[in-house]
Amino acid sequence: MKLQFTPEEDAFRLQVREFVRQQLPADIKRKVELGLRIEHEDYVTWFRILEARGWLTPSWPAEHGGPGWTHVQRYIFDEETQLGGAPRIIASGIQMLGPVLLAFGTEEQKRRYLPDIRQSNTWWAQGFSEPGAGSDLAAVRTTAVLEPDGRHFVVNGHKVWTSYAHWCSMMFALVRTDPNASKPQEGISFLLIDMKSPGLTVRPIRMLEGGTDLNECYLDNVRVPVENLVGELNQGWSYGKYLLGHERTGIAGIGSCKQQLARAHQLARQQGLGEDPLLQARLAQFEVELMALEFTALRLLSPHQQSRTPGVEASMLKVRGTELRQAIYETLVDIAGPDAVPFSLAAQELEHLDQAAVDQALVALTANCLDSRKVTIYGGTNEVQRNLIARATLDAY
Repeated sequence: MKLQFTPEEDAFRLQVREFVRQQLPADIKRKVELGLRIEHEDYVTWFRILEARGWLTPSWPAEHGGPGWTHVQRYIFDEETQLGGAPRIIASGIQMLGPVLLAFGTEEQKRRYLPDIRQSNTWWAQGFSEPGAGSDLAAVRTTAVLEPDGRHFVVNGHKVWTSYAHWCSMMFALVRTDPNASKPQEGISFLLIDMKSPGLTVRPIRMLEGGTDLNECYLDNVRVPVENLVGELNQGWSYGKYLLGHERTGIAGIGSCKQQLARAHQLARQQGLGEDPLLQARLAQFEVELMALEFTALRLLSPHQQSRTPGVEASMLKVRGTELRQAIYETLVDIAGPDAVPFSLAAQELEHLDQAAVDQALVALTANCLDSRKVTIYGGTNEVQRNLIARATLDAY
């Protein structure tokens, strides 16, 4: 197997690398490199820099503000921005809702919502998971009942693990609109909900490392205009699956793995372990696994690749990429040893970095490792993804 980029793709890589070097604000880069907390205004600042260049929505078509890139260019962009110390594009409106609206939304929905997503004026929360319906989204119990006049849905329920909901002004949600459907998947619809609606309450969930990026949302008789229904009534399951395909592909995080592996090598030298044979063997194993993951991703980007199990590749990349990221974060803590023990929530903020009890390069290692526990859970747990892979593979043969 020979995987090789074209001269045009190599030139594009250099273009992205130079853009990040020149345009990424130094304070944001510093936060990313040290694993410190990145605030909403940091993301908005970087996203607007990307949008000014026309690069914020790489998966969108050119007629809707996207750059019109190939899949390979999008892969290169993701890798180079992360290697350059830029924050990931985490906004659900860009990565997930945008493609759904482009594929299934009305012209009015596209006109109303897409420009504000591109300008980072509107951030969207993903209202999928519930206390009894995490990876099993077909079990959602949040209901949406159409009022007799047919003008509004009345939504009642409880969404949980809602990332960055405290930064968001809108939510896209899966809701049950037909409780009597013969199959659970057939009674679900896809709604757009204003987070400022009366009856909608957001409460933070404290995470292992002390952050509150996750939230739970309570919906108590929230009225949603009927024009906020995306696509057809009771067809939301199909739109949700389409959306999650976009999410899981990005979750592999190959650029992030490369970034953290380089951090591990640098930290090993700093801690006097640069020649330790056991550690070097461990890092070499990560290099091999990362190379295999990258080759798999690149092979799937090839126009000549014909998969016997279409649609399962995103699950494969999600499982291997997230587990590799966790292993690298655990190794970073091992390299730091006792120096990783001092833990301060305040010291994870750039403006309070001077309060750290250890070297600045070590201050966020434990927080980063604890935070990485979630990557094998969100987007569908890896246990569920393995079931999907197994079922698809058996069906193909």
